[in-house]
Amino acid sequence: MTQDASHQPYGTPEVPRVAVRGEARLEVDPEIARIGITVSARGTDRRTALDDLTRRNNTVLDLVKSYGDPVEKLETGAFSITPELTRHGRAERIRAYHGRVHITAELNDFTALGELTTRLADLELTSIDGPWWALRPTSPAHGEARRQAVLEAVQRAREYAAALGARLAALVELADLGAENAAPFNAAPAGVMRSMAYGGTDETTAPPLDLEPQRQTVYAQVNARFTMTPPEL
Repeated sequence: MTQDASHQPYGTPEVPRVAVRGEARLEVDPEIARIGITVSARGTDRRTALDDLTRRNNTVLDLVKSYGDPVEKLETGAFSITPELTRHGRAERIRAYHGRVHITAELNDFTALGELTTRLADLELTSIDGPWWALRPTSPAHGEARRQAVLEAVQRAREYAAALGARLAALVELADLGAENAAPFNAAPAGVMRSMAYGGTDETTAPPLDLEPQRQTVYAQVNARFTMTPPEL
């Protein structure tokens, strides 16, 4: 009982196969930027620390929300109130309370981003981490990278076949190896800006930061298998 050539793992002399890998690497401008905001408070009693933390947190949220459409996401993460014990003495005496709230903001307007980071850095006991540049999961750049990877696979297979005096006959398999390998948000960031402010009282407004967006690299890889006409050896 003979097996059809299309089901043979390595082809046959009459219907040989060629297996190739297609790759593409694009560098594109980012579409969004994320910043991490940490609001802090310290007080000699829990209620004072909590009241200060609530007030500063509301100030940060109101400021970020005032930018409207350029802010695509605004999320509150971890919140903590931690007692600080005295270093001396056997009794568990509390020296102070430390409060923190972590906020993440995602913006699509990088001019607004530079202005917002400057204004946030001017706030009381507020620190900023970022920006982390990224593409949206639905970015056309991912589809373009995949398309180029497929085209490269076809071209490479065609050149192998031509070197044997043959030509491609049909596509047998196309396997995705992870076409969307853009750097995620939690990857180690490059070109990170970090700033911190502690209750500045200067009435002048600092000029907006001039931020240069970091270009994003998009990868695509595919495995492709083709049948080809018998070679002229």
